[in-house]
Amino acid sequence: MNTIFGIKNCDTMKRAFKWLDENGITYKFHDYRKDGINEKMVQQFIDQLGIDLVLNKRGTTWRKVPEEIKAKLDEEGTIELLSKNEAMLKRPIFKLDGYFSSGFSRQDQEELGEKLLK
Repeated sequence: MNTIFGIKNCDTMKRAFKWLDENGITYKFHDYRKDGINEKMVQQFIDQLGIDLVLNKRGTTWRKVPEEIKAKLDEEGTIELLSKNEAMLKRPIFKLDGYFSSGFSRQDQEELGEKLLK
């Protein structure tokens, strides 16, 4: 089953939903706030995408983390932090036909299209 992970009210998520619907791609939506997130899920995202494509460093939640905490974060600490702060996860994260992707820029849309719209 295709799954899109994120937060429902996010504008990027809304664009992703619209794109998936317009392209006839069926999916299940996993809302971090309603359905939850845990360390196992975050670990899976990082294993597939890498920390840089999972951790949203542009958001206000990340910017509020004190610099001394950021400086000490290892992968385990980052996973714990992300599992407790869903807003720090980039959105959306896709799991489509076993293919993982994060973000939804024009380039992301083209890559998804190439993978899914054969």
